[in-house]
Amino acid sequence: MAGEFAGKVVLVTGGSRGIGRAIGEAFARAGAETVLVATSAANLAKAADSIAKSGAKAPLTVAADLRQPEACDRVFQTVKERIGRCDILVNNAGATRAGNFTDLTEEQWQDGFALKFFGCVRLCRLFWPMLKAAQGHVVNVIGGAARTPDPGFLIGGAVNAAMHNFTKGLSALGRPDGINVNAILPGMTETERVEQLFQQRAQAAGTTPDAIRAQAIAKDGLRRLGKPEDSAELALFLCSERARHIQGTAIAVDGGATGGLF
Repeated sequence: MAGEFAGKVVLVTGGSRGIGRAIGEAFARAGAETVLVATSAANLAKAADSIAKSGAKAPLTVAADLRQPEACDRVFQTVKERIGRCDILVNNAGATRAGNFTDLTEEQWQDGFALKFFGCVRLCRLFWPMLKAAQGHVVNVIGGAARTPDPGFLIGGAVNAAMHNFTKGLSALGRPDGINVNAILPGMTETERVEQLFQQRAQAAGTTPDAIRAQAIAKDGLRRLGKPEDSAELALFLCSERARHIQGTAIAVDGGATGGLF
């Protein structure tokens, strides 16, 4: 399948559902050879089947829990042995809990950083030599809570802020190595993950998920929640030659919900 990314190898973590799946599908339609990584082999199989039915090349899938260092090593070894290169790394995996601060456990805090932050750090370190050889791209899908603290989402905000700082610092290493490093900050997006957050927030507030959804839309004056495809289109642009002069930037995809200047 010819396209802008023909001949490129794109690895997407958290690629079986939601924003990650949309990003994988978009790159595949644009001609890339995709590698999807997620914890669930069953969800990966569904995503791979959907991509293949679209007429794009079926992705390589790797079921791996990126909380574990050995799982990150296995992802890298699989790509190295099966394909031998990586042009684009999209770090999208991560699920942090919402809830009342005093109810959040030590284990939940540790888990929040283990997948989203440390999984990203490990894969960036492992794939950096391949990305340098390809003069490639890193896109970290973080989240709007990196910029906007929320007392009902303290784990997510802390993890996202750490990811934001890491991405900016990594971009300085990317300049001399020829690797573009940028971030996407999705706002509330129509995914299973956000539905879980609505349920967690509703439980903490003693209300319903529908009420939380309505509050989220009304609070920021939005016309709708985001769609996974909104972030996927930005990921394609950031990894295109048209965006080569964009480096170390975090772009919000939130319908204008971010209230600050930065």
